[in-house]
Amino acid sequence: MRASGLILVAGLAGRALSHGGDHGAGSQRPMVDEHASWMEKHMAEEHHLTGFDAASFFALHDFDADGNWEAREILRTYGLMDESNKHVTPERREAIVHEILGLLDTNRDGIVSRDEFVQFIDADGKTLPDVGTGPGHHGDDEYEYEIHHWEKFHDENTKLEDLTHPEDIEHFKKHEELEEEQDRLDAMNKRAIVEENIPSKFRRD
Repeated sequence: MRASGLILVAGLAGRALSHGGDHGAGSQRPMVDEHASWMEKHMAEEHHLTGFDAASFFALHDFDADGNWEAREILRTYGLMDESNKHVTPERREAIVHEILGLLDTNRDGIVSRDEFVQFIDADGKTLPDVGTGPGHHGDDEYEYEIHHWEKFHDENTKLEDLTHPEDIEHFKKHEELEEEQDRLDAMNKRAIVEENIPSKFRRD
């Protein structure tokens, strides 16, 4: 493992500590009842939060912070930008957006405002439906690895030789590939002429 891998392990351990990692692996996600709503399960699993209100849920998932919930943000909240849902067809994605807008978009302008969301959740006492796409993974690779694997199986006492799970191997393999590609690009940038960028008809045989 390269030096950056060591740094990543140390960083994850530090983040586990900051989350209260001394309670042991897997203790970070709040426990929710199996009959809890999709929103409650999502907030517990993806954000490690309970006791939220509609306004805070909306703000957390208003990814561009423009005060509205557009189609792309609905898809991302439901995990449809994540690799785990790459199999979901465009038609199904469109149907999900249509379903959510049908519930929340009361003025039918194609977006959900904060007020519309709060009205639906807090005033009307309703909740977002489970559309069958999982808990809604929408973090980057590092975040998803941390909360869905590291915190379940590792903690601040984890050693390099303990990182043998398939998820660990795949995660660090991605890091190695990214570093190798960066090294290749750095080497190319140092060359006066990059042969690969010269059209073949102008190259010397």
